[in-house]
Amino acid sequence: MAVTYSTHGNWAEVILDRPERKNAIVGPLGVELAEALEAANAAQDIDAVLLRGRGGAFCSGLDLDEFSADPPPDWMAQWPSTWRRAHRALFECNKPIVGALERYAINGGAALMLGCDFVIVGEQSFLQVGEVQLGMAAPYNLAWLALRHGEAVSAKLALLGDRVYGSDLVSLGVALECVAEAEVVPAAVALTEKLASYPSGAPTRIKKTLRGYVDAPIDDWFDKAFANSAGGAKPPQRR
Repeated sequence: MAVTYSTHGNWAEVILDRPERKNAIVGPLGVELAEALEAANAAQDIDAVLLRGRGGAFCSGLDLDEFSADPPPDWMAQWPSTWRRAHRALFECNKPIVGALERYAINGGAALMLGCDFVIVGEQSFLQVGEVQLGMAAPYNLAWLALRHGEAVSAKLALLGDRVYGSDLVSLGVALECVAEAEVVPAAVALTEKLASYPSGAPTRIKKTLRGYVDAPIDDWFDKAFANSAGGAKPPQRR
């Protein structure tokens, strides 16, 4: 299992579960992440979702060992549709999603964290949209940044490509709260439980209304990011 899904009363927990690889992204993780988010969205008794990583960190990005393997893994041919499904599930989940950002959320991992409605970050933890430094496109990061943040914030993250740490993420509006490292998951759990404590269905109705103002179907939204990034994408490489 690359992703673990569990429920705690009326909230669900989704855990990226490859701690031996720093929760790096591979095809099976994308499939299982999509399935977990779809399950939470479909469950009538779930009112909030917590997304985090196993082992004290969130996600180090793509697993470059797997993506550069020769021969490629069986799942590689389906990778674009797999990762699209995961991001579509993140967008279409009508339950509020709380992200616990421990240690790092890098590149593909950053895109997942940017897709959360609320982020709790550690004081020494960072988010990095670093594709520009590798000569790669960052379409999902850019799509989420465009959806949630203005051009100035998006440029600071995606054009510089630097690590942005806890308190600065709060200042930029990317994270809701910055806490001590050991408190990231407890604080994220507390926020998830708070959201789940509201009258059943209320957070879902409000989030659905907010998402209703997005001016294009989500696939069109993602496709626009890919089209604007055309020509800059390269296969994942070691640095």
